[in-house]
Amino acid sequence: MAIRTWLDRFGRDVVRIDGPVKRDLDATRHFLVNPNRPVFLPGLEGGPAAANLWSTRDRVATALGIPPNQLLSKLMDAQAHPTDTHLVDRADFQAQSTTDVDLTALPIPKLFPKDAGRYVTAGVWVAERGGVRNLSFHRIQVLDRNRGACRIVPRHLRHMYNEAIAAGEELKVAICVGLDPWNLLAGGTSVEYGVDESRIASALTQSCLGRPVDTVRARNGITIPAEADYVLEGRLTGETHDEGPFVDAVRTYDRVRKEPVLVVERISQRKDAVFHIIVGGLDEHFLFMGMPREPVIFQAVSRAVPHVGAVRLTEGGCAWLHGVVSIRKQHQGDGKNAIMAAFGAHTSMKRVVIVDEDINVFDDRDVEWAIATRFQADRGLVVLHDVRGSSIDPSGRDGFTSKMGIDATKPLGADPAMFDKATL
Repeated sequence: MAIRTWLDRFGRDVVRIDGPVKRDLDATRHFLVNPNRPVFLPGLEGGPAAANLWSTRDRVATALGIPPNQLLSKLMDAQAHPTDTHLVDRADFQAQSTTDVDLTALPIPKLFPKDAGRYVTAGVWVAERGGVRNLSFHRIQVLDRNRGACRIVPRHLRHMYNEAIAAGEELKVAICVGLDPWNLLAGGTSVEYGVDESRIASALTQSCLGRPVDTVRARNGITIPAEADYVLEGRLTGETHDEGPFVDAVRTYDRVRKEPVLVVERISQRKDAVFHIIVGGLDEHFLFMGMPREPVIFQAVSRAVPHVGAVRLTEGGCAWLHGVVSIRKQHQGDGKNAIMAAFGAHTSMKRVVIVDEDINVFDDRDVEWAIATRFQADRGLVVLHDVRGSSIDPSGRDGFTSKMGIDATKPLGADPAMFDKATL
């Protein structure tokens, strides 16, 4: 659906800022003051925009028509059983389309003072090569009217790009801004190369809403989600340009790199388009970065211990570096086995806490209570030295880090009266 439709549905929860708002830094102030509420800026310089739309799990679950505690299982099933999308003849974003491209006129903000410039942050990229379609998130630093420097992380899109350049070609792409949460979750999903993430989104909506995801062919021939508010069609070229600094998920400035240059050849938008902005280091960023990884951790830990209750990548750990997993402990070594499985499933994670099923992994206070009352460092601490970590961790050393696992489960055979929380 259009972002305006979602804003109407969110109702009184939306913070509407009437009056003019400047693109450089001014918009960010409103987003930071209201990190968990949708913020609508109808008067943003360049056009209406919104941020923090999907900053809570409850809001995503409501959009899918399911309770929040079903998000993990539904997403896990969609990743395991993708289904076909529904191709439509025309989409609303095709109402206004132009090849007279001017990125500098759009409501693209500069979010933080030392950012290299104005950035597209909520764009889901779609690319096709050799019969493979890929959806993924990559930020775009606006360089001029029709060019941007793009941080293409070394995953599937980078592989497609490298293949195209090696063949003496450029890579056609389409960047969709203003997508529904199921396509945003699909864009943040890491699966094996060759899996079409749009089919994961379609499986999710089929399971939750009883319908597949609609797709449409863009003018450049790529099949993309149909409900975007804006679509930028273009090509990744062999030219590179300095990209960054830019505030990433850990709320520090990411370093400057030489990155590919995107040439935008066409911009299409709805008549009432709203530009979606995702602020680095806020919960909306965390949600689409971390939640798609939780099913992968769940499945890996499930292979190591008999029963897994829940998985969460925590906001305090930037939904990437810290996690919590609840298990039903049956053997004394289950906690440590779960730690190793979790680290193997998500190599960027540097701390994981394993708790019992009676602990709510979504309650930081409850997790800390488990550590305080059930953990002893001499028998429950696992430390790994100099292993592969995350590139966004500023304390890491050339991509390597030390990791800490905390087994905060009750010791088997202990007196339950000493460890169970008192209740009425």
